[in-house]
Amino acid sequence: MAALSGLPVEMQTAASRVAFRIEEFADADILNDMGIENPFQLTGLYQGIPLVDDSVTFPAPESPIVFIYRQPLLAEWCERGDVDFDELVAHLVIHELGHHFGWSDEDMHRVVDGDEA
Repeated sequence: MAALSGLPVEMQTAASRVAFRIEEFADADILNDMGIENPFQLTGLYQGIPLVDDSVTFPAPESPIVFIYRQPLLAEWCERGDVDFDELVAHLVIHELGHHFGWSDEDMHRVVDGDEA
C-alpha cells in the first residue's frame, strides 16, 4: 500500500500485523455503537488493541484491523475537490494507524502534516 511506504521503516514494521479491509460502508452495528446516523460520515476505523496496551504476557486475542470505507471516502474526495485521492487515503491510513500506535490526535496531525514521523 503506497500510504505505508512513506512511513519510516520502524513504523512499517510495527504496522506489519495490521490487516487492511476495504468495505463499501461500515456495518449498521458499528455505526450504531459509534452514534453515527449517516454512513457517509465514517471513512475509516481501527479495531484492535493499541501497541502501548499490548503485552507479551497478555497478547491481543485478535490481529488489529484498519477498515477503509470506500463509498464515504470517495464521497469526501469528490466533495472536497481540493485534495489528491492518494493523499486522502494516506491521511486516513496514517490516522487509523495512529490509533494502533497509541498516538494522540496531535501526534497524528504532526505526522500527516509532515512535521515529524
